Amino acid sequence: MKALCWYGKNDVQVSTVPDSTILNPRDAIIKVTSTAICGSDLHLYNGFIPSMEKGDILGHEFMGEVVALGSAVKNLSIGDRVVVPFGIACGNCYYCQHDQWALCDNSNPNALMAEELYGYAPSGLYGYSHLYGGYAGGQAEYARVPFADIGPIKVPEGLTDDQVLFLTDIFPTGYQAADNCGIKPGDTVAVWGCGPVGQFAIQSAYLLGAERVIAMDHIAERLAMARDKSHADIVNYEEQDNLFETLKEMTGGRGPDHCIDAVGLEAHGTGLGNIYDKTKELARLASDRSNVLRQAIQCCGKGGTVSIPGVYGGFLDKFPMGVAFAKGLTLKMGQTHTQKYLAPLMERIQKGDIDPTFVISHHMTLDEAPAGYKMFKEKTDSCTKIVLKP
Repeated sequence: MKALCWYGKNDVQVSTVPDSTILNPRDAIIKVTSTAICGSDLHLYNGFIPSMEKGDILGHEFMGEVVALGSAVKNLSIGDRVVVPFGIACGNCYYCQHDQWALCDNSNPNALMAEELYGYAPSGLYGYSHLYGGYAGGQAEYARVPFADIGPIKVPEGLTDDQVLFLTDIFPTGYQAADNCGIKPGDTVAVWGCGPVGQFAIQSAYLLGAERVIAMDHIAERLAMARDKSHADIVNYEEQDNLFETLKEMTGGRGPDHCIDAVGLEAHGTGLGNIYDKTKELARLASDRSNVLRQAIQCCGKGGTVSIPGVYGGFLDKFPMGVAFAKGLTLKMGQTHTQKYLAPLMERIQKGDIDPTFVISHHMTLDEAPAGYKMFKEKTDSCTKIVLKP
C-alpha cells in the first residue's frame, strides 16, 4: 500500500510500505477515505519532536471503512464508516475508566522511553514518534486500529467525511480547550492562534456560553476566518505596540477571564521575548518557543484559567510562575481525551450547531501530500486546512 513517510526534517515522501494487518484480536483494519494534515504534524516535519525514525508513517487525523476485524471486536462490522480518535486507549485502565483517555496506561508500548523524559508515559498516538508508541499513522491507503472495540465511532447516515473527519482531533481539541476554562455565561475568552484548533476553540467557547471571544494571529486569512466564520473580535498582534495593554483596554481593564494557547512550541511573536526564544532555539539551548504561553499568563485576568491545547514537547525558559501565582491562575493542559467528546460532538454536528467543514481550504490526493506539507508550513495559497483523499 501507499503511505506518507517521514525521512527527516522537511522531508516527507509517499512510499510503498507493507499492507496493514491484524496483529491483535482487538484490532481493525480501516480503508482510509479521508485524512488530514494537522498543525501538530508540522512539529514532526520541522524536526521538533524526538524519536522519529526514517520511514515512519505519518498522520493522526483519519477515518474510513472497516475492511477487517479481529475476533474480539464485536461493536463494529465490515463496511462500517468510522471516525478514529487520534489517541489510542485500552478502555480498561484507571485513566480510561476516569475519562482521561490520553493518559492510558496500556496503549504505549514504548512507555519506558516516555518515562525517561516525562516521568510517566502518556497514551499511544498514531503517527507521532516512537515516544508515543511508534504506531503507523493514517496518511495512508489503509491503517491498523488497535483497541478498535473502544476507539472508533460509527458515522451516522447522511454525514459526509468532511463534516466528521475533524472529530478525530482538532474539533475535540478545541472543545476541550474551551471546556477546560470552566466558562460561565458572560465570560470573555482570549485565544492565541487562529489555525484550525484555534477556530474550534473560539466556536466551542461560544457553544459553552462565552459572551465574547478575542482572537489573535498575524495571518490575514486566519484572522478573517476568526471574524467571519467564528464571530470573534480579532487582533493582529503584529500591529500592537503592547498586547497586554490592548487586551486590558478591550476588557474594561480587567483582562480576559480565560486565555487559550492554541499555538504551542513553535510560537511566533514580536518583541524581545520572541527574539530570545528563537535565539535559544537556534543555539540548541531550548526545545520550545514559549512566547505565546508567557503572553497568555501575563494577559489573563485575576482568578482566570490558562488552557493549553497547543503542543509542547520539552522544557520552557523564562516561565512566569510568579505571575501565575500572584493572580491565582489555573493552568489546564494536555493531549485531548478524544473518546470523551466523540458522541456529544457528533450530535452537535447532526443538530447543525456547528459545521466543521469551514476550516477546509484544500483537498488533495495522497500523492500530493509532500507539496501539501510545504504549503501548510509556509501558509501559501491561503492554506488553512488540507484534507487528503487516499
